[in-house]
Amino acid sequence: MTPGEGERPRALPAGASRRWVRLLPWGVAFVLCVALLPTTIQVLTADYGLNGGIASALAVAQAAPLLLAVVRPLRAWYVIFTADVAGALALLTVDFEERLLWPFPPMGIVGYIGLCLALGLREPRRTLLLVWLATAAANVGLGFAAPHGTTARTLLLTILGGVTLLLAAALRERYEVQRRLAEQETISEAERDRRTLLEERARIARELHDVVAHHMSVITVQADTAEYRLDELPPDVREEFTSIAATARESLGEMRRLLGVLRNEETHGELAPQPGLTRIGQLVEATVRAGMPVEFTPCDADVPEALGLSAYRIVQEALANVVRHAPGAPTRVSVSVSEPIPEPGSGAGSGTEDGAHLTVLVVNGPPPEPPAGPLEEGGTGHGLVGMRERVRLAGGTLDVGPLPDGGFRVAARLPLTEKDLT
Repeated sequence: MTPGEGERPRALPAGASRRWVRLLPWGVAFVLCVALLPTTIQVLTADYGLNGGIASALAVAQAAPLLLAVVRPLRAWYVIFTADVAGALALLTVDFEERLLWPFPPMGIVGYIGLCLALGLREPRRTLLLVWLATAAANVGLGFAAPHGTTARTLLLTILGGVTLLLAAALRERYEVQRRLAEQETISEAERDRRTLLEERARIARELHDVVAHHMSVITVQADTAEYRLDELPPDVREEFTSIAATARESLGEMRRLLGVLRNEETHGELAPQPGLTRIGQLVEATVRAGMPVEFTPCDADVPEALGLSAYRIVQEALANVVRHAPGAPTRVSVSVSEPIPEPGSGAGSGTEDGAHLTVLVVNGPPPEPPAGPLEEGGTGHGLVGMRERVRLAGGTLDVGPLPDGGFRVAARLPLTEKDLT
């Protein structure tokens, strides 16, 4: 809904972030009120020859509502507009010089311009148009009763008021557009982050599907071939193996249907097995061939495929970030399995304070030269978002951040159980 369709626009000074900007309208209104009140009385009595009491009443009615215009400009307009018209009619009862402005003296024009500024910054376009039409109608109507004839100065209030309303409305509209653009950019950024996270979760789920599907396939084959590999199986045991195989095949079917939900139109199935710890060396060698000095400390531990896959992807994303943001920087990649840390004062095997975990460490120094531009080679394009999500799903921790020398560090700790290490 636009301001002209019923929604009151946000006032420019009231919506400002700085306090002095929000207080500025009050200061301007106070200065105008203090300056115009005695000036109006003096001019109306001394120059126009109006009665002092009437001049004082008109001065108060024309100047005091300017304070109200800061918060309720339309209500202030009703009072000031009525007072201006009444003042013009009152001046018809006195004989003043032709050089003096009529129907609206200079003080009334100054106050009315300030009022129009407040109206333009707060009221919708339809209200501003009606205000200007009312001003023009009153100005033209009073022109027929001009004591010294109609001149261009007679329409001065209509012209200046219209210009002020137009400029103030344009300023407010520009502010509204900038504010809504900033809000839209904030929403778009949040939606972009959310979409990236969801895409990375779907990608991780597809990779884990391949790992779990491999294990389920092994279970199915073992259960189906048990009666051929093992001699003299009792009938009840043979039926049990058959049930296990049927359940495993049904689970595989359900997983394939789940994978169909996760895949999008742009995602195609991968025929190659998912990589693990043994493939990290190949990844490092490919990076070295690309001209990156990488030192690698391998790990030959037997860890679950899901953890091995997570470690591989973390190293892949970290090296891709080095290539993009610090080409040529010396890099160290380390993968290791730490032993459980015994509790203080406890004997060996009496429990652990910190269980065994797989540690993935990628540290790079500062680049020899600042990169000319980002190199989008390798990786998934989701960077730290994918790393954090993988570590979170594995129940581990991730520590990333810049180093004092200008390098960068990525350290992931993925927990292992005693069963994983056997």
